[in-house]
Amino acid sequence: GMRRAGAGRGGRGGAGSAELVFGRNSVVEALVGDVPANALYVQQFIDTDDRVREAFQAANDRGIPLMDAPRAQLDQMTGGLNHQGLVLQVPPYEYAHPEDLLEEAADAGQDALIIALDGVTDSRNLGAVVRSAAAFGAHGVVIPERRAAGMTAGAWKTSSGAAARLPVARATNMTRTLEAYQKAGLMVVGLAADGEAEIGDLELLTGPVVIVAGSEGKGLSRLVSETCDMRVRIPMSGLTESLNAGVAAGIVLYEAARLRAKR
Repeated sequence: GMRRAGAGRGGRGGAGSAELVFGRNSVVEALVGDVPANALYVQQFIDTDDRVREAFQAANDRGIPLMDAPRAQLDQMTGGLNHQGLVLQVPPYEYAHPEDLLEEAADAGQDALIIALDGVTDSRNLGAVVRSAAAFGAHGVVIPERRAAGMTAGAWKTSSGAAARLPVARATNMTRTLEAYQKAGLMVVGLAADGEAEIGDLELLTGPVVIVAGSEGKGLSRLVSETCDMRVRIPMSGLTESLNAGVAAGIVLYEAARLRAKR
């Protein structure tokens, strides 16, 4: 599996297809960024430059096989896009099930701390949230199955290695998943610019909680917003009150970690 053993238990998210990363810079970045990969396809008779040599070296270090391929095959794989002779095959990410995140918390003997993302469509934002979540001791991230960023190579790279340690679960229906978490004893705290409470010293954060962040432009969807036990805002002095999900999640996770340490 891509993550530590056991994290993909019953990963009922359904397997996606392999992702392709191509172009010399992108391939080197993915290889150096520890993005999981099955194979590096190399165009026959490629003219090697520093980037190509770097890609060979990185693939070699990680034991990723090099596959010789005629240019026509690479053109076909990438739909005629400019691959520059290098195509990296990334296996589909193994998503956890939302219930697995409760098990992660129980196994650690801790109150659950989960981040849910509602309508975040930029995979780099997802990667940044995964990185923050791992840094502040959260037990996982939940994302919707549809119309949202998934764990692509870009998200993996932005997470700076955190994606290998922290489970990401996919919810078929975010509202139902949040309701199931409520039944399991978690409080659902939504981040909203017009939230009724401020984030500072919010005692809720010391217990089992799922923090929901929405997209920058649209915020939380109506159904998700109505499911929240409490909607909180991050106090800011500026007029630009829309933070991206990665930054907002980081602030709230820091506050949760600080309050939990004081207990």
